[in-house]
Amino acid sequence: MAHSHGNGALASGSYKLLLDLARSRKVLFFGGKGGVGKTTVSAATALARANEGAKVILISTDPAHNLGHLFDRKIGPRPVRIMAGLDALELDPDNTVDAHMREVSSALHELMPVNLHKEIDKHMLLSRGAPGMQEAALLERIAELVEEGINEYDLIVFDTAPSGHTARLMVLPEMMTAWTEGLIKRREKADRFAEFVRDLGRDSTMAEKTVGVAGSMEQERESKIRRILHRRRQKFSGFRDRVSDEETTSFIIVLAAERLPVLETIELSEQLKRSGVNVGCLVVNKRAPANSGDFLDERRAQEEIHLSTLIDAIPLLPRHDIFLQAQDVVGLAAVATFSTAIS
Repeated sequence: MAHSHGNGALASGSYKLLLDLARSRKVLFFGGKGGVGKTTVSAATALARANEGAKVILISTDPAHNLGHLFDRKIGPRPVRIMAGLDALELDPDNTVDAHMREVSSALHELMPVNLHKEIDKHMLLSRGAPGMQEAALLERIAELVEEGINEYDLIVFDTAPSGHTARLMVLPEMMTAWTEGLIKRREKADRFAEFVRDLGRDSTMAEKTVGVAGSMEQERESKIRRILHRRRQKFSGFRDRVSDEETTSFIIVLAAERLPVLETIELSEQLKRSGVNVGCLVVNKRAPANSGDFLDERRAQEEIHLSTLIDAIPLLPRHDIFLQAQDVVGLAAVATFSTAIS
């Protein structure tokens, strides 16, 4: 059912295949252009690993909620048991943003004076629709799921949204870590200034002592802010380190042997490489079988032309081809049958 290719030629085992990556990594991200079969391939990989006795969680970050459609059952933001050894959940971006905003708002209410709470609420309401807010909230949740699941599961599989969204998401850990570092430095400067002001007013008149008490409260508030920022930095930098560790994490690009998916794959591969993310292999899904009549033979010949473009642009990545299925893949039994295409 499947073939492994390296440098554009049949390599029979000289490169790691899809299931080998699932056996040797703790975290797998599946990405690619919309409609190429990322959900089906990621689910089949997760199921195949679970059938080997591994404990696996399959997580969708795609707002389309395709996991539920694939397994023909309700799947939500909390882990659902699909079968022995396999759990699944779907991250809802809107709910994720809401939870993120509630957490941030609660922290700000605790840190800031009561008279500023209305301003905080107004600011949070405006911030909800800000560019990048959804990605930042989603990234934080993904980082939490990896941190929580890395010891509980043998494998964490992410079925991601289409290429552009996912590429931005993979760049974010570095950006968020740098941004948080900048905030921490500014907070540390503010702390030093507050301490300087307190020293000026120490052991003086009652009025100055009152200022000292206020300064002490302000110092405590600043320290809380810094503790929150340090936790966020640790979360983002820890996730960044895991994602860039190729012994722990691999990104698998799923595509169809067509012009646009091939061009998008080349671009995504370059973006991931710049972000320090290891691309483990390419999965070419829905390939036309050989010797299947004139129509499919002509289709296959066109696929080879597009794949030669892919090979020229990304010559060293192993490739795994999966043939076009006769029927839609829907339900656990169908996914289990499809999973034989990756072994």
